[in-house]
Amino acid sequence: MAGKEIYHKMKDKVKDAFSSSGPETGKGKTKLSGRRVKHGYHLVKGKSNHPMEDYLVAEYRQVGEHDLGLFAIFDGHLGHTVPDFLRSHLFDNILKQPEFLSNPRAAIRNAYQLTDAKILENAAELGRGGSTAVTAILISSENSVNLVVANVGDSRAVVSKNGVAKQLSVDHEPNKERRSIEKKGGFVSNLPGDVPRVDGQLAVARAFGDRSLKKHLSSEPDVVEEPIDENTEFLILASDGLWKVMSNQEAVEEIKDLKDAQAAAKHLTEQAVNRKSKDDISCIVVKFES
Repeated sequence: MAGKEIYHKMKDKVKDAFSSSGPETGKGKTKLSGRRVKHGYHLVKGKSNHPMEDYLVAEYRQVGEHDLGLFAIFDGHLGHTVPDFLRSHLFDNILKQPEFLSNPRAAIRNAYQLTDAKILENAAELGRGGSTAVTAILISSENSVNLVVANVGDSRAVVSKNGVAKQLSVDHEPNKERRSIEKKGGFVSNLPGDVPRVDGQLAVARAFGDRSLKKHLSSEPDVVEEPIDENTEFLILASDGLWKVMSNQEAVEEIKDLKDAQAAAKHLTEQAVNRKSKDDISCIVVKFES
Protein backbone atom coordinates (compact mmCIF):
# COMPACT_ATOMS: atom_id res chain seq x y z
CA MET A 1 0.00 0.00 0.00
CA ALA A 2 2.61 2.94 -0.13
CA GLY A 3 5.87 5.25 -1.27
CA LYS A 4 7.76 7.11 -3.78
CA GLU A 5 9.03 3.75 -4.99
CA ILE A 6 5.99 2.67 -6.93
CA TYR A 7 6.78 0.01 -9.46
CA HIS A 8 4.30 -0.59 -12.25
CA LYS A 9 4.66 -2.85 -15.16
CA MET A 10 2.70 -2.13 -18.27
CA LYS A 11 3.14 -3.86 -21.59
CA ASP A 12 1.64 -3.53 -25.03
CA LYS A 13 1.71 -7.16 -26.13
CA VAL A 14 5.11 -8.08 -24.70
CA LYS A 15 6.96 -4.77 -24.98
CA ASP A 16 7.69 -2.84 -21.78
CA ALA A 17 6.32 0.67 -21.82
CA PHE A 18 7.82 1.40 -18.41
CA SER A 19 8.61 -0.54 -15.28
CA SER A 20 10.40 0.75 -12.19
CA SER A 21 9.60 4.17 -10.78
CA GLY A 22 6.77 4.61 -13.25
CA PRO A 23 4.05 7.24 -12.98
CA GLU A 24 1.19 7.03 -10.50
CA THR A 25 -1.31 7.13 -13.33
CA GLY A 26 -1.44 5.61 -16.80
CA LYS A 27 -3.51 3.94 -19.48
CA GLY A 28 -3.41 1.54 -22.42
CA LYS A 29 -5.61 -0.18 -24.97
CA THR A 30 -5.86 -3.21 -27.23
CA LYS A 31 -8.37 -5.33 -29.16
CA LEU A 32 -9.48 -8.73 -27.91
CA SER A 33 -11.64 -10.87 -30.19
CA GLY A 34 -12.80 -7.75 -32.02
CA ARG A 35 -13.71 -5.82 -28.86
CA ARG A 36 -11.89 -2.66 -27.94
CA VAL A 37 -10.42 -2.85 -24.44
CA LYS A 38 -9.16 0.31 -22.75
CA HIS A 39 -7.69 0.49 -19.27
CA GLY A 40 -6.53 3.21 -16.93
CA TYR A 41 -5.05 3.22 -13.45
CA HIS A 42 -4.36 5.63 -10.63
CA LEU A 43 -2.65 5.32 -7.25
CA VAL A 44 -2.75 7.63 -4.24
CA LYS A 45 -0.48 7.46 -1.20
CA GLY A 46 -2.35 7.18 2.09
CA LYS A 47 -1.96 9.21 5.28
CA SER A 48 0.43 6.77 6.98
CA ASN A 49 4.10 7.64 7.40
CA HIS A 50 5.40 4.45 5.79
CA PRO A 51 6.22 4.12 2.06
CA MET A 52 3.55 3.24 -0.49
CA GLU A 53 2.59 -0.44 -0.24
CA ASP A 54 0.11 -0.73 -3.13
CA TYR A 55 1.47 -2.11 -6.41
CA LEU A 56 -0.31 -2.95 -9.64
CA VAL A 57 0.04 -4.64 -13.01
CA ALA A 58 -1.74 -3.56 -16.20
CA GLU A 59 -0.41 -5.17 -19.37
CA TYR A 60 -1.19 -7.19 -22.48
CA ARG A 61 0.53 -10.37 -23.61
CA GLN A 62 0.12 -13.14 -26.12
CA VAL A 63 0.20 -16.85 -25.25
CA GLY A 64 0.05 -19.06 -28.32
CA GLU A 65 -2.83 -17.75 -30.42
CA HIS A 66 -4.54 -16.13 -27.44
CA ASP A 67 -4.30 -12.44 -26.60
CA LEU A 68 -4.41 -11.74 -22.87
CA GLY A 69 -5.11 -8.77 -20.65
CA LEU A 70 -3.40 -9.02 -17.27
CA PHE A 71 -4.49 -6.77 -14.41
CA ALA A 72 -3.76 -6.94 -10.69
CA ILE A 73 -3.71 -5.02 -7.43
CA PHE A 74 -1.31 -6.02 -4.64
CA ASP A 75 -1.92 -4.34 -1.28
CA GLY A 76 1.04 -4.91 1.02
CA HIS A 77 1.39 -4.72 4.77
CA LEU A 78 4.52 -4.44 6.94
CA GLY A 79 6.57 -3.40 3.95
CA HIS A 80 6.53 -3.15 0.16
CA THR A 81 8.81 -6.09 -0.73
CA VAL A 82 6.11 -8.80 -0.95
CA PRO A 83 3.72 -6.85 -3.22
CA ASP A 84 6.70 -5.84 -5.35
CA PHE A 85 7.68 -9.51 -5.64
CA LEU A 86 4.13 -10.40 -6.66
CA ARG A 87 4.09 -7.65 -9.27
CA SER A 88 7.22 -9.12 -10.82
CA HIS A 89 6.48 -12.84 -10.57
CA LEU A 90 2.84 -13.87 -10.04
CA PHE A 91 1.58 -13.56 -13.64
CA ASP A 92 4.73 -15.21 -14.99
CA ASN A 93 4.11 -18.13 -12.64
CA ILE A 94 0.47 -18.38 -13.74
CA LEU A 95 1.31 -18.36 -17.45
CA LYS A 96 4.04 -20.99 -16.98
CA GLN A 97 1.46 -23.51 -15.77
CA PRO A 98 1.01 -26.10 -18.54
CA GLU A 99 -2.76 -26.22 -18.06
CA PHE A 100 -3.24 -22.43 -18.12
CA LEU A 101 -5.31 -22.34 -21.33
CA SER A 102 -7.16 -25.63 -20.77
CA ASN A 103 -7.89 -25.15 -17.05
CA PRO A 104 -7.09 -21.59 -15.96
CA ARG A 105 -8.69 -22.01 -12.53
CA ALA A 106 -6.37 -24.87 -11.60
CA ALA A 107 -3.38 -23.06 -13.10
CA ILE A 108 -4.07 -19.95 -11.05
CA ARG A 109 -4.54 -21.91 -7.82
CA ASN A 110 -1.27 -23.76 -8.40
CA ALA A 111 0.60 -20.56 -9.23
CA TYR A 112 -0.71 -18.75 -6.15
CA GLN A 113 0.53 -21.61 -3.93
CA LEU A 114 3.90 -21.85 -5.68
CA THR A 115 4.41 -18.11 -5.47
CA ASP A 116 3.55 -18.01 -1.78
CA ALA A 117 5.98 -20.88 -1.12
CA LYS A 118 8.72 -18.92 -2.89
CA ILE A 119 7.96 -15.83 -0.80
CA LEU A 120 8.18 -17.85 2.40
CA GLU A 121 11.45 -19.45 1.26
CA ASN A 122 12.90 -15.98 0.76
CA ALA A 123 11.53 -14.45 3.96
CA ALA A 124 15.04 -13.46 5.08
CA GLU A 125 15.28 -11.23 2.01
CA LEU A 126 11.65 -10.22 1.58
CA GLY A 127 10.92 -9.59 5.26
CA ARG A 128 8.05 -10.51 7.56
CA GLY A 129 5.32 -8.66 5.70
CA GLY A 130 2.69 -9.86 3.29
CA SER A 131 0.17 -8.78 0.68
CA THR A 132 -3.34 -9.23 -0.57
CA ALA A 133 -3.86 -9.87 -4.28
CA VAL A 134 -6.63 -9.61 -6.81
CA THR A 135 -5.80 -10.73 -10.34
CA ALA A 136 -7.95 -10.46 -13.45
CA ILE A 137 -7.02 -12.19 -16.69
CA LEU A 138 -8.85 -11.54 -19.95
CA ILE A 139 -8.46 -14.50 -22.30
CA SER A 140 -9.50 -14.06 -25.92
CA SER A 141 -10.51 -16.91 -28.16
CA GLU A 142 -11.80 -16.76 -31.73
CA ASN A 143 -15.19 -15.20 -30.96
CA SER A 144 -15.25 -14.51 -27.25
CA VAL A 145 -13.47 -13.01 -24.26
CA ASN A 146 -13.49 -14.70 -20.88
CA LEU A 147 -12.50 -13.08 -17.58
CA VAL A 148 -10.87 -15.09 -14.81
CA VAL A 149 -10.63 -13.37 -11.42
CA ALA A 150 -8.76 -14.70 -8.39
CA ASN A 151 -8.01 -13.14 -5.03
CA VAL A 152 -6.68 -13.51 -1.52
CA GLY A 153 -7.48 -10.84 1.05
CA ASP A 154 -9.73 -7.82 0.63
CA SER A 155 -8.63 -6.19 -2.62
CA ARG A 156 -11.69 -6.43 -4.80
CA ALA A 157 -12.87 -6.96 -8.39
CA VAL A 158 -16.26 -5.60 -9.46
CA VAL A 159 -17.79 -5.79 -12.92
CA SER A 160 -20.60 -3.60 -14.24
CA LYS A 161 -23.25 -5.32 -16.35
CA ASN A 162 -26.10 -3.14 -17.61
CA GLY A 163 -25.23 -0.65 -14.89
CA VAL A 164 -25.45 -3.20 -12.08
CA ALA A 165 -22.40 -3.97 -9.93
CA LYS A 166 -21.39 -7.59 -9.53
CA GLN A 167 -18.57 -8.48 -7.14
CA LEU A 168 -16.36 -11.24 -8.55
CA SER A 169 -13.83 -11.48 -5.72
CA VAL A 170 -14.38 -12.59 -2.12
CA ASP A 171 -13.47 -10.46 0.89
CA HIS A 172 -11.51 -12.84 3.12
CA GLU A 173 -12.46 -11.45 6.51
CA PRO A 174 -11.22 -13.17 9.69
CA ASN A 175 -14.71 -13.62 11.17
CA LYS A 176 -15.88 -15.42 8.02
CA GLU A 177 -13.03 -17.92 8.34
CA ARG A 178 -12.89 -18.15 12.12
CA ARG A 179 -13.57 -21.88 12.15
CA SER A 180 -10.66 -22.78 9.87
CA ILE A 181 -8.32 -20.37 11.69
CA GLU A 182 -9.18 -21.86 15.07
CA LYS A 183 -8.86 -25.37 13.66
CA LYS A 184 -5.25 -24.51 12.76
CA GLY A 185 -4.57 -23.30 16.31
CA GLY A 186 -5.10 -19.58 15.76
CA PHE A 187 -7.69 -17.13 17.01
CA VAL A 188 -9.65 -14.11 15.82
CA SER A 189 -9.64 -11.04 18.03
CA ASN A 190 -12.68 -8.75 18.18
CA LEU A 191 -11.54 -5.85 20.34
CA PRO A 192 -13.82 -2.82 20.82
CA GLY A 193 -13.02 -0.10 18.31
CA ASP A 194 -10.95 -2.40 16.10
CA VAL A 195 -11.63 -4.73 13.18
CA PRO A 196 -11.40 -8.52 13.64
CA ARG A 197 -7.81 -9.72 13.30
CA VAL A 198 -6.10 -13.10 12.88
CA ASP A 199 -4.09 -13.73 16.08
CA GLY A 200 -4.81 -10.12 17.03
CA GLN A 201 -2.65 -8.88 14.15
CA LEU A 202 -3.87 -9.20 10.55
CA ALA A 203 -7.23 -7.91 9.30
CA VAL A 204 -7.50 -10.47 6.46
CA ALA A 205 -7.72 -14.26 6.67
CA ARG A 206 -5.85 -14.98 3.43
CA ALA A 207 -2.67 -13.38 2.15
CA PHE A 208 0.70 -13.96 0.56
CA GLY A 209 3.69 -13.99 2.91
CA ASP A 210 3.23 -13.23 6.62
CA ARG A 211 5.55 -16.04 7.64
CA SER A 212 4.95 -15.61 11.38
CA LEU A 213 1.19 -16.09 10.87
CA LYS A 214 1.28 -18.62 8.06
CA LYS A 215 0.23 -21.59 10.20
CA HIS A 216 -3.11 -19.85 10.66
CA LEU A 217 -3.43 -18.09 7.29
CA SER A 218 -4.27 -19.37 3.82
CA SER A 219 -3.00 -18.29 0.41
CA GLU A 220 -5.64 -20.37 -1.39
CA PRO A 221 -7.44 -18.02 -3.81
CA ASP A 222 -11.10 -17.90 -4.67
CA VAL A 223 -11.30 -18.14 -8.47
CA VAL A 224 -14.27 -17.33 -10.71
CA GLU A 225 -14.85 -17.10 -14.46
CA GLU A 226 -17.10 -14.49 -16.06
CA PRO A 227 -17.89 -14.06 -19.77
CA ILE A 228 -17.34 -10.60 -21.22
CA ASP A 229 -20.54 -10.23 -23.22
CA GLU A 230 -22.40 -7.34 -24.82
CA ASN A 231 -23.84 -6.38 -21.42
CA THR A 232 -20.41 -5.99 -19.80
CA GLU A 233 -19.42 -2.33 -19.56
CA PHE A 234 -16.34 -2.20 -17.35
CA LEU A 235 -14.29 -3.85 -14.63
CA ILE A 236 -12.96 -2.18 -11.48
CA LEU A 237 -10.03 -3.54 -9.48
CA ALA A 238 -9.10 -1.66 -6.31
CA SER A 239 -7.47 -2.03 -2.92
CA ASP A 240 -9.51 -1.71 0.24
CA GLY A 241 -8.62 1.97 0.52
CA LEU A 242 -11.47 2.46 -1.97
CA TRP A 243 -13.91 -0.17 -0.73
CA LYS A 244 -13.77 0.98 2.91
CA VAL A 245 -15.60 4.15 1.92
CA MET A 246 -17.59 3.14 -1.18
CA SER A 247 -20.00 0.34 -2.02
CA ASN A 248 -19.70 -1.65 -5.25
CA GLN A 249 -22.78 0.01 -6.73
CA GLU A 250 -21.62 3.48 -5.70
CA ALA A 251 -18.33 2.89 -7.52
CA VAL A 252 -20.21 1.84 -10.67
CA GLU A 253 -22.49 4.89 -10.48
CA GLU A 254 -19.52 7.23 -10.04
CA ILE A 255 -17.89 6.29 -13.36
CA LYS A 256 -20.67 4.91 -15.58
CA ASP A 257 -20.74 8.09 -17.69
CA LEU A 258 -16.95 8.50 -17.95
CA LYS A 259 -15.64 7.14 -21.24
CA ASP A 260 -11.93 7.49 -20.45
CA ALA A 261 -10.72 4.62 -18.25
CA GLN A 262 -7.82 6.58 -16.79
CA ALA A 263 -10.10 9.47 -15.84
CA ALA A 264 -12.49 6.93 -14.27
CA ALA A 265 -9.75 5.36 -12.15
CA LYS A 266 -8.53 8.77 -11.05
CA HIS A 267 -12.07 9.88 -10.22
CA LEU A 268 -12.66 6.86 -7.98
CA THR A 269 -9.44 7.41 -6.03
CA GLU A 270 -10.23 11.11 -5.62
CA GLN A 271 -13.73 10.31 -4.40
CA ALA A 272 -12.29 7.88 -1.85
CA VAL A 273 -9.97 10.61 -0.55
CA ASN A 274 -12.90 13.03 -0.38
CA ARG A 275 -14.73 10.43 1.70
CA LYS A 276 -11.84 10.46 4.20
CA SER A 277 -10.11 7.23 3.22
CA LYS A 278 -6.72 7.33 4.94
CA ASP A 279 -5.31 4.17 3.36
CA ASP A 280 -3.22 3.80 0.21
CA ILE A 281 -5.61 3.60 -2.75
CA SER A 282 -4.91 1.88 -6.05
CA CYS A 283 -7.48 1.46 -8.79
CA ILE A 284 -7.64 -0.01 -12.29
CA VAL A 285 -10.64 0.47 -14.58
CA VAL A 286 -10.98 -1.67 -17.73
CA LYS A 287 -13.60 -0.51 -20.24
CA PHE A 288 -15.11 -2.78 -22.90
CA GLU A 289 -16.41 -1.39 -26.20
CA SER A 290 -17.92 -3.12 -29.23
